[in-house]
Amino acid sequence: MQFPVWLKPTLWGAVAGAIVISIIGFSQLGWSTKKAADQMAQDRAETAVVDALVPFCVAKAQMDPDKANFQKVKAEDSAYTRSEMVSKAGWATLGAATAPEYALARACSEKLHALPAI
Repeated sequence: MQFPVWLKPTLWGAVAGAIVISIIGFSQLGWSTKKAADQMAQDRAETAVVDALVPFCVAKAQMDPDKANFQKVKAEDSAYTRSEMVSKAGWATLGAATAPEYALARACSEKLHALPAI
């Protein structure tokens, strides 16, 4: 069977074009795989939940009868230590949960540290 002479360069051009557009699409145009898109959606959802719960954590901290903890968190310079203090105080523990949410504790400690002095 005879193939036209122009068929081979055309097929190679199509293959090269598909490879180039795939590289450009994934690196520059924002294409992503299903797994990567699912991970991005999960990360955004978790961030949105934490952002929604930070005001409740701050309110728990401000209503805590032990104002010394609140002042220690505000005065602490280390972000890690502030997060640990918020976790230990129970301000980042949700509902009937027994363990604090560390992402919430981190965000809450940043918000508490940024609050103006009363």
